[in-house]
Order: sequence, then structure tokens, then C-alpha cells
Amino acid sequence: MASSSKKRTDEKPVNGFLNASTLSKAFASGSTWEDKDEFLDVIYWMRQVFGLVQGLIWGLLPLKGFFGLLLFFVFNLGIVYLYYNMFQKIDDEEYGGATEILKEGLMTSFAAFLVTWIIIYSSLHTSS
Repeated sequence: MASSSKKRTDEKPVNGFLNASTLSKAFASGSTWEDKDEFLDVIYWMRQVFGLVQGLIWGLLPLKGFFGLLLFFVFNLGIVYLYYNMFQKIDDEEYGGATEILKEGLMTSFAAFLVTWIIIYSSLHTSS
């Protein structure tokens, strides 16, 4: 009975967020990823954080227009590429190729970026 009350540490989180062991592997260079989805979850959540941070910075700087959108994609794709290629040293063919990794969570991150950018820019740089 005592063993049934213990929580298993190898279970996936129910809410979709990363667990502590996944986070520790995400911040350690050259980690081994047994589960493809675990690594892609790290990419997904990393992108969401970068999208919000970029939206905040773009709104504070007052970047606008196509240049701001282009910079978002350059930085977002560049950071993810450097993370998996240089920091984690992942063979992208094991994960379906570079495009599979680079598109993981991109549109969701773009949406979070746009909402944050628009709200911050509108509240700071427009007169009502």
C-alpha cells in the first residue's frame, strides 16, 4: 500500500508543462533525450517564453511593421537552431529533420509575440 501512494517521477505531467528532470536536461549541454516528444516539448515551451520576451522588447523599443516581424522570425528561428545544434548537439534527422524542430511551436509563439507586442506598443506609444 505504501508504494501505491508514492508519486512516480517518470510520468509525464498532466498539464503539459515540463517536469523538473526535463528542465534540468534542457539547461545541461549535450543531454541525452530518450523520448522525442520530451525534447520537442522543451523546444515548444522555450519558444513560448522567447515569443513573450520578444513581444515585450519590440513593444518597448517601438519597433513596428514588417521589420519587426522579420526580426521576430530571424531571432526565434536562430535561437532554436543554435540551441539544438550547438548547445544540445542534436542530430536533427532523429527528430524528423531541421524543419520539424524549427516549426515546433512557431505559430503559437508568433501569436503570443503579436499579442504582447501590440499591447505593449499600443499602451506606451499611442495617444488616446
